[in-house]
Order: sequence, then structure tokens, then C-alpha cells
Amino acid sequence: MPIGEICRHLGVARSSYYRWKVNENKFTQKDLRDQQIGDLCKLHKFRYGYRKITELLTDISEKTVQRVMQKYGWQCRVKVKKRKRTGQPAHIVPNLLARDFTALKPLERLVTDITYLPFGQSMMYLSSILDLFNGEVIAFTIGFTQDTDFVLDTLNQLPDLPEGCILHSDQGSVYTSYAYQKAVKEKGMTMSMSRKGTPADNSPIETFHSSLKSETFYLDDIYRTTNACVINIVEEYIYYYNNIRIKTKLNNQSPVQYRQLAV
Repeated sequence: MPIGEICRHLGVARSSYYRWKVNENKFTQKDLRDQQIGDLCKLHKFRYGYRKITELLTDISEKTVQRVMQKYGWQCRVKVKKRKRTGQPAHIVPNLLARDFTALKPLERLVTDITYLPFGQSMMYLSSILDLFNGEVIAFTIGFTQDTDFVLDTLNQLPDLPEGCILHSDQGSVYTSYAYQKAVKEKGMTMSMSRKGTPADNSPIETFHSSLKSETFYLDDIYRTTNACVINIVEEYIYYYNNIRIKTKLNNQSPVQYRQLAV
């Protein structure tokens, strides 16, 4: 089809077409500037933000570099660093267990923690409390936010406790919060906490959470499913863990069987 006919169908003047054709391969100063910024972003594999890219250029302002990078999607792709919180948590207590995870009777020593459940349509969390006497999960909550109310819901599921009961956790902000510490005292418990950055100080509950994921989601290759399915899997496994799954150290009995015989 002749060029004149194409221009007529598109409603474009022939002169406009030829003017565009002459300038097609010509780069403006802005085009060259944008290309320079893009080349630097690609050279550093998008590890730099606009401030660092500006430092590598001359006579181009930060705002211009930022605008160009946003326009073409060239922003820094490195995960945002978490800022270290300043100040001290609300309330830290000593590690009373000192990795002695034995208990002579039920509800004498309890451990608690939160684990991620990244298998559903959205991130979910499991808060659980485990009795060191027989390894039984005596309270748990599945939720979408790991705030103070989340762990308080787990705490409020506990039955009447004997005098001198110890509850051990890490130094997470939900456990050091005033509201949680108050609720623990009202239940007559003594709080104990792991040393900062020492998961081994709370290994029994860490091991349980690891077993839960290994023996369900990872074993069955379930990496993405519905939230309802995640909840169902966790609830069924905890029932199985407490009532059916035997442990060598419990004389090949389940936690519930061992507790019933002890009572």
C-alpha cells in the first residue's frame, strides 16, 4: 500500500510521517540522559537507589534521577532493610529454665512461641503453648496478625494452673508488652525468657513447630493452598500430635496417654 494511502487511512498528513521518519533515529538530550541512568541501574543490577545513581552522574539532580527511575521501573530492587528499634522492650525477665526442659508434673513448666504459616492465600501465624512435662500442646491460636491480642488469646485458653508455674518465651515484643506481662501475673505464673537471639533456649517449642511443617506441608508438597486448608491441616496435626503420635521418651505413648497415666 502506498504511503499516501496509509496516511489517509490513519488520518495523518504525509509531511508529518516524513518528519517523524527523519527524526526516528535521533536521540534528544533527555533520551540520552534517561539511557545513561538506565545503563547505570542495569550495570549495578538494580542494587542502587536514586541517591547512589545520582552520585555517579554529573549535572543531574536527585529529583530528576528519581523521576526517571520511577518512570521506567528502575528503582532499587534490594529488600528494604529493617531498622533496628531503639530503646528497650517493655519488660524483660531472666531465663529461669536455663535449657532445663524437664518437668515433674503437668502444667509445671510451659513454653510458648509464634511460627509463620506461609502456605495459604495470605500470611498466617500459629501461636502455641506446650507443656514440658509431656510435650502436649495445651493451647494454640491461628491468626493473620501477630500482635498482643493474638498471643493473649492463646494464653487465655490455659486451664487453672498450679502455684509456681513457669511460662517461658523469647523476647518478642508481644511477650515483653505490658498487657501480656499483666495477664501472665493475673494467672499466677512466673515469666521466663530466652536470651536475645538464642532460639536454642526455647528449643522444645521450636522443634514442635518444625515437626508440624515437616510432617504436613513439606511432606505432602503443599506450598500454596487456601487459608481454610491451612487451618484444617494445623488443627488435625495438633490433635494427632497430642493424642496419637507416640514419643520414645514418653515410653512410646502419646502426650495425652502419658499425662493420663501419670495422673
